[in-house]
Amino acid sequence: MVDVRKGPGDLHKLIYTHVLLIGVPTIFYYCLRLGGLTLINVHMAIATFFLLSSLIIFLEGTSALCRRFAIDNIKQPDRGFEQFRQSIKASLGMTGYRLPLSRTPLPRCSFLVVAYLPNEQDIILDTVRHILSTVQRPAAGLELILAYNTPVDLPVEDDLRRLAQTYPELRLLRVEGSHSKAENLNAALKIVTGEITCILDADHQPQPDCFFRAWRWLEHDYDVVQGRNVIRNHSFNLLTQNIAIEFETLYGVSHAAKSFLTDSTIFGGSNGYWRTSVLKQIRFNPAMLTEDIDASMRTLLSGYRILHDRSIITTELAPVDFHSFWFQRKRWAQGWLEVSFKYQRRVWKSKKLTLLQKVYWTYLLYYCVLYSLIALQILPLILSLFLYHGYLPPSDNPYLLFSTLVTFSSGIYQTLVTMKVAALRYSRFYFIQHAVLIFIYTILKNMIAVVGLYDHLHGYNKWVVTPRGTSRQRELPVPKPPVLTPTAAGVGSSK
Repeated sequence: MVDVRKGPGDLHKLIYTHVLLIGVPTIFYYCLRLGGLTLINVHMAIATFFLLSSLIIFLEGTSALCRRFAIDNIKQPDRGFEQFRQSIKASLGMTGYRLPLSRTPLPRCSFLVVAYLPNEQDIILDTVRHILSTVQRPAAGLELILAYNTPVDLPVEDDLRRLAQTYPELRLLRVEGSHSKAENLNAALKIVTGEITCILDADHQPQPDCFFRAWRWLEHDYDVVQGRNVIRNHSFNLLTQNIAIEFETLYGVSHAAKSFLTDSTIFGGSNGYWRTSVLKQIRFNPAMLTEDIDASMRTLLSGYRILHDRSIITTELAPVDFHSFWFQRKRWAQGWLEVSFKYQRRVWKSKKLTLLQKVYWTYLLYYCVLYSLIALQILPLILSLFLYHGYLPPSDNPYLLFSTLVTFSSGIYQTLVTMKVAALRYSRFYFIQHAVLIFIYTILKNMIAVVGLYDHLHGYNKWVVTPRGTSRQRELPVPKPPVLTPTAAGVGSSK
């Protein structure tokens, strides 16, 4: 069970941390300016930090835009400019990775769906019915294990038992004494029978051919395949619209590109397809706030391989209010920090990871954790400059101008790439709105991350469950999944 300690309210922590990180440095920088220092070196150092982040965004965006995976038959152009363009792409390794046809039939598969009741009682039936009625079944069989915990008996349990009588492949597992997702999963691993296991949260609804797509990689020396998570209640309000585009950027661009460039990625907690033998060995640590990232690190350090395939799509529900969003993102930020402190040294000592993968995981573990702290320091510099001059003087430093231009253009480029590779055809207004609000949205996430850092350093590890679907959410129209071209093996796939 996660340690629960009572600490000060988040509003007090937010004020305290930002007075400490912005107010105090502003006064300090102002005093230095009064002493005759220009602080140009400090400004250039922070600009370099933003420039590096922006260059990574350009690299990821270009890779995600150009590189496609798991294509059986790549159409060869007959002549002309298109033939020349394809030859250039081929020389750069950008024409796609050709997988041979499946050598063996898809083995028996299992879904492990985890639910925290009564919080998710309003959505769990929809999820179970969706899986049982739409997912394509391998000839070897399919099972669905619903591992849940609840402190009291609930009416929905009677509905689930009746459903299990109709569908014998549905197995209900009430985990007594459980207080976490990790404990529910570990209990389910004792009874799972499939050779391939997909883990799903209670609000996730996968595409029908999910196992067939994942099998294309699992039969070719990969041990875990992470799919793409798409927000289906995106039209609920302004917050869900921005989360939807953020998820498209994460799962459609960033994770896909990192996976291609480094042959390594994370298991994101849901819509992950495991070799069951590996999953039983790794299991999950109930003491970790982000048990999925912890499991990812132990999987990679054990020499197993994780791949991201953005064509394996599941839809999920985004938080619909600020309170839910705050505690979800704070747990994520705190969990990443927890994993960083625990595994960074092991990453560099590992003989299972390549040098590029070590650099990649250092970037993910420490760079992304420190980003919120370092990025905030641009504000004290600007504020101290304003206090000193009474206005913001324009800069004539070419390096600062260049880094500023690259930083802002990287956000535009990433948005355009996301629009191109998005799993759903969102309104263009979503992307324009997200591009306009990205600065405020990023500052908000950085603020939450700083509070998460405060909590971690002070031992406040309270697990706050994200409230799940309301009746209004479930009544929202679910967008149709993207049309993906079948191949001779049964499915096509892009990464």
